Amino acid sequence: MQIGKHEISRDSRAFIIAELSANHNGSLETAIETVRAAKRAGADAIKLQTYTADTITIDSRKEDFIIKGTIWEGRNLHDLYSEAYTPWEWHERLMEVAKEEGLECFSSPFDPTAVEFLEGLNVPAYKVASFEITDIPLIELIASKGKPVIISTGIATEEDIDWALEACHRMGNTDIALLKCTSSYPAPIEEANLVMIRDFAERYGVIVGLSDHTMGATAPIVSVCMGAKIIEKHFILDRSIGGPDASFSMNEVEFTDMVNAVREAEKALGIVDYRLTEKQQKGKDFSRSLYVVADVEEGEVFTEKNIRSIRPGYGMHPRFYREILGKKAKHRMEGGDRLSLEDVVDIGQ
Repeated sequence: MQIGKHEISRDSRAFIIAELSANHNGSLETAIETVRAAKRAGADAIKLQTYTADTITIDSRKEDFIIKGTIWEGRNLHDLYSEAYTPWEWHERLMEVAKEEGLECFSSPFDPTAVEFLEGLNVPAYKVASFEITDIPLIELIASKGKPVIISTGIATEEDIDWALEACHRMGNTDIALLKCTSSYPAPIEEANLVMIRDFAERYGVIVGLSDHTMGATAPIVSVCMGAKIIEKHFILDRSIGGPDASFSMNEVEFTDMVNAVREAEKALGIVDYRLTEKQQKGKDFSRSLYVVADVEEGEVFTEKNIRSIRPGYGMHPRFYREILGKKAKHRMEGGDRLSLEDVVDIGQ
């Protein structure tokens, strides 16, 4: 998968996305400074959301449209989205700033008009939000553009994932990533279920990652150990700005710490390689090996009393210990002499 200048593969480091969402709180200047702060914090990309209240829902006061069981308890959907949306006329400017900063910038479209709008801005990729994974016609339209498609799975059953992938495939698009996500705001850490990331990779053969709504950096760090190659986290300049998403978003200091911790985790993971580095090879000097520990005369038999496996590691490998016991010394040796094959009569016969 290629997003702008970033290649994302099973061998690449994680592609880290700062999600702007509603964290501009209605100010273009705040949004611009958030993009710049995301760069300072180590993000690879800034992601927008492209909708209006009228493209994502309708203005109805019926019970179905009142939010229950979340931090937005009791709010009307249309009212919430009217407050949270990013004005479409800002998108081009935000993408210009992102380019200036060396960040990729793309978006989650929430209806066909948003897709066509974003196509006009030549976005490098698309993100399907968790709650849109059931909108198969929308996914088909997104996939038909031939660009990478990142799909969050926060409310998805196995069937939902299958149907979403099939929709992409019908459009000839196999450039897909699946993100483990828990669509609670904030999400309890015990519901993160990060082992699913590894299962996604094995089951579906796609790039995998995490769209995270837990508090802190634990889940992103652990996700790397599960094979995550994309990490998305809500980002805000300062939670005092307020707004619908502020309470579960990371500020610049927290995001920077998370990025650093993820990069350290990636270094710690390393690669499968049984060859020793030069430093590790030097460390073998401190391993066990066979040494003469008491003076031995020529022709004297080696016993448990005059040879031992000890540190350092310059002598013969300890695997020869039992083979050498009972054999005779070719010449006189002193305690502290390293033992080698050349010191033993008839070794291997």
